[in-house]
Amino acid sequence: PSPVTRHQSIVLLLASEISGHVRKKGLGQVFISPCDVVFDNFNVLQPDILFISSERLHIITDKNIQGAPDLIIEVLSDNSVYRDTIQKKRLYSKFGVKEYWIVAPDDCLIEVYTLKTEGEYQLKKTYLLEDTIESEVIEGLRIELRNIFA
Repeated sequence: PSPVTRHQSIVLLLASEISGHVRKKGLGQVFISPCDVVFDNFNVLQPDILFISSERLHIITDKNIQGAPDLIIEVLSDNSVYRDTIQKKRLYSKFGVKEYWIVAPDDCLIEVYTLKTEGEYQLKKTYLLEDTIESEVIEGLRIELRNIFA
């Protein structure tokens, strides 16, 4: 089934904040689902939101993204919790996505994971409703979460 309206609202608000910042600073490009990210012949996923830095724009083709974005964001839905928190997280780390955000709408929180040299994610921080989230891969990005979860 399609995502619920709260899921889509959060995707729109986050993508708007990130895209506005990225465009203003000339840092790269932001895409939202549906947009195929082709990791290899067997792993093609459609993250909710993804960011590709200016240095890596060459992975963008007319049809899809060929390789790992710098940042991927997944907003949890009732039927996606296992897929997003276990399966996709494992694949994103395996293929080198530098930063992965898992957004939990019901709990009004975002977990930010960063890729370590061993190819596994480490939880950088869990951001709550009253926090301002920051990214390691998008320079200067700061988003007040109360504006996202309102």
